Amino acid sequence: MTNAPYPLNEDVVRSALRGVIDPELGDNVVDLGMVRKIVVGNDGEIRVSVALTIAGCPLRTQLRNDITTRVGALPGVASVKVEMGAMSPEERSALMSRARWKARESAPQTRVPANTRVIAISSGKGGVGKSSVTANLATALAARGLTVGVLDGDIAGFSMPQLLGVSERLIAEHGRIHPIIKPVGSGQLKIVSMGSIEGSGEDQAIMLRGLMLNRALQHFLEDVEWGAMDYLLIDMPPGTGDIQMGLARMMPRADMLVVTTPALAAQQVAARSVDMARRGYLRVAGVIENMSSFICDHGESYALFGAGGGLRLARSSGVPLLAEIPLDASVARGGDSGVPSVVGDPDGPVAKAFITLAERIVTDVVPLVEMSGCTSRLLQAASDALKP
Repeated sequence: MTNAPYPLNEDVVRSALRGVIDPELGDNVVDLGMVRKIVVGNDGEIRVSVALTIAGCPLRTQLRNDITTRVGALPGVASVKVEMGAMSPEERSALMSRARWKARESAPQTRVPANTRVIAISSGKGGVGKSSVTANLATALAARGLTVGVLDGDIAGFSMPQLLGVSERLIAEHGRIHPIIKPVGSGQLKIVSMGSIEGSGEDQAIMLRGLMLNRALQHFLEDVEWGAMDYLLIDMPPGTGDIQMGLARMMPRADMLVVTTPALAAQQVAARSVDMARRGYLRVAGVIENMSSFICDHGESYALFGAGGGLRLARSSGVPLLAEIPLDASVARGGDSGVPSVVGDPDGPVAKAFITLAERIVTDVVPLVEMSGCTSRLLQAASDALKP
């Protein structure tokens, strides 16, 4: 059991559960009144009792997995047991009341759909290739036929327009910003970046104080007409400042991937990002080691930036090492040309690593939300009740 930097208690577990969203009602299981009981054992065993709208709710497995991964990511947790039951008529009535209240609201807190999986890609320091990881992973996911949003959360240090090869400007209509659409095979990217706003350019400095940077991120979440998406990838700025804390407040359901290089110094700094995420009750889904060994044409491998940093960070954080992305010239070429390695050099070692990573993300690490029918019927009933 990992030593926790703060006491593991019912309030900590409850805060983590606020990141578990019913994708059809668009609210968290705590505020919906679905969490009946939380028991924290002295040995780190956590028991969570949850009431579903109906006993055979199709979202049962989805919610169980989300609760297990969210609570299980808390330091000090040894095991998570989820007990599920069905709501009483009175509890369903209370849920309906909340659904009606939500339906009356003029707008949701953000315009990111509740069934979109949100992944923040973070690092403790700059220079580890976090943005190239974001661009290539987003492209690999879209190449699978998915719709993937890419939010350039590094407001002052934006790079997505260059890395993804988009020169178009964001268009605002009726107070809403429309993302730039870029087809990738049978899928597509929806891209939003400060670098795509009229009047900004690659060589112009964005000079904003911390709170204004955070406000810019908030605008991108609240005022962009994102539409339907399978995933939203947020390229975070390095460090643990205002934007990171703002994301934890605005998007508590986000999962975080932490990027590091093999060097010990980078791994130690990246550990701060893990700590920041957990203090904000975000789930750390795994570690990506970038710039791993360089493999030359005759097959010899060279650890130019050291070895083992990703695995050390994963083990110390209690999360999986999801990928080791090799050091390869195709990444630099892709960044310069605006064609990520995944499509620019599809048979190369970098592309293969990202394709494998995308497969892990979709099938295991942050799986797609399967929309079903238990709570959606309640939501529809709540909406119908508001019609004249």
